This record gives sequence, C-alpha cells and structure tokens, in this order.
Amino acid sequence: MSGDKEKDKAKIHKLSLKGSSKTVAEFFEYSINTILFQRGVYPAEDFTAVKKYGLNMLVSSEDQVKAYIKKIMSQLNKWMIGGKVSKLVVVITSKDTGEHIERWQFDVHLLGNSKSSSKRKSAEKSGTGDKENTVPDNDETAPPTAAATVTSDKTEKEIHDEIQSIFRQITASVTFLPMLDGNCTFNVLVYADADSEVPMEWGDSDAKEIKNGEKVQLRSFSTSNHRVDTLVSYKLVD
Repeated sequence: MSGDKEKDKAKIHKLSLKGSSKTVAEFFEYSINTILFQRGVYPAEDFTAVKKYGLNMLVSSEDQVKAYIKKIMSQLNKWMIGGKVSKLVVVITSKDTGEHIERWQFDVHLLGNSKSSSKRKSAEKSGTGDKENTVPDNDETAPPTAAATVTSDKTEKEIHDEIQSIFRQITASVTFLPMLDGNCTFNVLVYADADSEVPMEWGDSDAKEIKNGEKVQLRSFSTSNHRVDTLVSYKLVD
C-alpha cells in the first residue's frame, strides 16, 4: 500500500514540475517579445496585442521573428521539462558595428534540487538566428542572487502577480536604458546542461557579454519548482 502512495507522490511531483516548466517557458516567450517591442528592435506595427497575466502583452507578428521564437520555444520546452536549463539570455546587437549593446539574462533555479544553476556544468547554446563570428569571452560569472525561499504551493494568481511586476519593470526600463541607435538584431542563448541533446540547427556560442557594461537586477518570480531571476546589462553611452 505504501509503495502505491510513493508512486502517486512521484506522479504528482512530475505533473507539478511539468506545469512549472510550462509557466517558466511561457514567461520566456513573452519576455523575448516584450524586450523586442519595448526596445524598438522591430517597428511597433510588427506587433499584435494579446491578453496574458492580466496585462496587454505585445507579440511579434513578423513571420521570420515568429518562426525563430517558435523554434527556440519548441526546444526550450523539452529542456525545461528535463530540468536542463540554467539560463536564458536575450542579446541585442548593433547591425552596423556588431557590438553587443544590451543583454537580458534570466537565471533559472530548480527549487529543492541540489543542481543549482550556478554550480551545474552547462553549455551555452545559440538559436538559429545567430550569424555572428565573435571572439569568445571569458567564462561568465553569475550575479549574486538572494537565497531561495522554498514556500508551499503558490496559487496561479500569486505567480502571475510576480510575473506582472517583472513585465512592468521591463516596460519601465526604457527610462534608464540608453536609446538604441541604428539597426539592431537579437540572438537568444540558452544555457543547457552539457549532456543535453542538441538539435543540428543549434550551435555553441560565446556568452556575448557587454564589455564594461552597467548591470541592473530586476525582480524575480517563483513557482513551486522554479525561481527565475532577471538581470539586464547595457552599454553606457560615451
């Protein structure tokens, strides 16, 4: 009888982890779109309004961008459910100079799991949109983050309230981030465990750090199984 109870607990945990992974992956998808819109990487008319998290969110309606994000999310969902992702990074790069101007970093922590994202062996993977040949930077050191507080199961509303706060911060970031000059492009990097199965169209990448950049720590959100910390780095205007 006790064995059956243990099996039931394991099933519940897996379902919980899968649901949590989906929540984090969805957050990443809307984060990528929100950053592209708020930072003016693509024209405002290329975005469509949708309702999510009790907010009006803007998502790209441009076919190439949609296809790129869809390809990233398809793989990210698999890695998230497998507990393989420690970080997702959105890098905005000048098309004119090839210089990285902004870097949005989302650190993923598995709560109640010994594989902390700062200690696990991970590899940086870049999506198919990365056409750069940059010189690899030094290994990245993750920024200090507050100690995780593992709480009881959170309601969907509590999680959405925390996510709302992050998107409001991303929107408000235009008040302190330098205006992006000229044409820009973006890349998405996913830090996945070294033993992760990687599709052919994904390739290894350097960290695409901002040289001598400023860093601002934004809010975090957590589910029952994950915590996500948000950090933006940007190049100071001379």
